Amino acid sequence: MTRAPAKGADGRRRCPWALSAPEYVAYHDEEWGRPLASDDAMFERMSLEGFQSGLSWLIILRKRPAFRDAFAGFSIPEVADFGTRDVERLLADAGIVRNRAKIEATISNAAAVADLPGGLLAFVSSFAPTGRRRAPRVLDELPAKTAESTAMAKALKANGVRFVGPTTAYALMQATGMVNDHLVGCISR
Repeated sequence: MTRAPAKGADGRRRCPWALSAPEYVAYHDEEWGRPLASDDAMFERMSLEGFQSGLSWLIILRKRPAFRDAFAGFSIPEVADFGTRDVERLLADAGIVRNRAKIEATISNAAAVADLPGGLLAFVSSFAPTGRRRAPRVLDELPAKTAESTAMAKALKANGVRFVGPTTAYALMQATGMVNDHLVGCISR
């Protein structure tokens, strides 16, 4: 894979990770790096980033409609009320990633974030870096984690959130526009 922006089938230059599948192109062009507007939207992204750990993001994108159905549209209050029967239902759902630890973490995370002062979106957004950063030109210039993502992961853990370490927290920052990691020359930069 090229490490710099490259032309897609439509002739437009994008971050190179976005060119291997139509789902990636749509996600890159329509969602990745754009701010969210609600706690439930942030909870969905946080949960999906946790489910992605160890897997391809493309798997998660393709299973996203099933995840939304299975997890009540990622409604924080609804997921927080899930119980043992829901865990068993989710473990039997071939449409999602059936990992008990990740399923149970998503449910307990819903209960944990429901109690955050100001809500999840405001809490997570408070860790957005301040000041200017040099715009990345190639993928190798992107960090896997930062001081801010490490602080976010630590604060989330202190509030009872599981499966969100510094690398997952940084991926969440990228996905939700807290940092702009579209490469120089990308149509979305």
